[in-house]
Amino acid sequence: MTAADGLRRVGIAGTGAIALASAAWLRQAGHGVTLWSPGGQGAEALRTQPLEAGGVQPCRVTVGVADDAAQLCHSADVLLLALPVNGHRRVMDALLPFLRDGQTVIVSSMASLSSLYLHESARRAGKQVTVASFGTTVLTARRESGTQVKVMTRRKAVGVSALPGANVAKAVALCTALFGDGFFPQDSVLASALANVNPQSHGPLAVFNWTRIERAENWPQYHCMTPGVSRAIEALDLERRAVAQAFGIALGPIEEHFARSFGTASARLEDIAAELHAKRGGPPGPVRTDTRYVTEDMPYGLAFVEALGQIAGVPTPATRTIVDAASLVNGIDFRAQNDLLAPLGLSNETVEGLLARL
Repeated sequence: MTAADGLRRVGIAGTGAIALASAAWLRQAGHGVTLWSPGGQGAEALRTQPLEAGGVQPCRVTVGVADDAAQLCHSADVLLLALPVNGHRRVMDALLPFLRDGQTVIVSSMASLSSLYLHESARRAGKQVTVASFGTTVLTARRESGTQVKVMTRRKAVGVSALPGANVAKAVALCTALFGDGFFPQDSVLASALANVNPQSHGPLAVFNWTRIERAENWPQYHCMTPGVSRAIEALDLERRAVAQAFGIALGPIEEHFARSFGTASARLEDIAAELHAKRGGPPGPVRTDTRYVTEDMPYGLAFVEALGQIAGVPTPATRTIVDAASLVNGIDFRAQNDLLAPLGLSNETVEGLLARL
């Protein structure tokens, strides 16, 4: 299995829904796949049982399991980080000593400039690696057990950025070789971070449906993206785009994201939500208070947009309101939960200084 025949050895850090879905997708395409569970036992069942995927690409495949970060790096030409952003720094620190010159690390999905953290850490360690970033995931999926995953969607278009930036064409080609067509280059890792609209959509959905989440009710999230919730999402999206513009990045509205990812035809967000509900009947909203809609999207999505707004002098009152509300009902300061802002030194950064680092 060599790059010459188009097949790669891929090491995947993570054993959640996206990690298992990616493993099944890549293995079905003929690539070698090894999984590592940074948390400990998440991949143990796959040592003796096949991985079964249902949904858009049903398959039953075998995958390898690495004991630790060293074994994962040794077994792979390409690494894919498929885990929540609140685990990125810890996992990146674990992988760093074992990265090899020439390896590519794909971060899916990247937020809060976690890819920049890895790139700068690797450079300080004398490692010559490429860090590619997706602003969102290639697949959407639901983990059903340690050996079963349902792949619900393969997104039609996914942007890719790279560090160093000169390697972006190679990164797009690599991602195409792994997952198929639909990848396009983005100008910078910051563009990838701000292209992710999950925090803007998930934040208001969580805050305004919090009682449902606490009571573990079954609630179809697009059905609950009512006109009022949609207005809140649109306000957050306008601030996301204004912050991006201050850094010279032009982003389309959230409605374009839904059209690109899911093929929706409606123009207004509330109508897009109704269209998706009619088409998909879901997906169900979260039923646990530790949902990534708050543990990940608040600190690493919305609080990150706030931090960028402070650098650029762009007001973000709607974003601040949602973070404040989520922090209030959870009794957690979600701004303090972001473990990347301090090591990246963003509080002392300027627009010009950050762009120079990218």
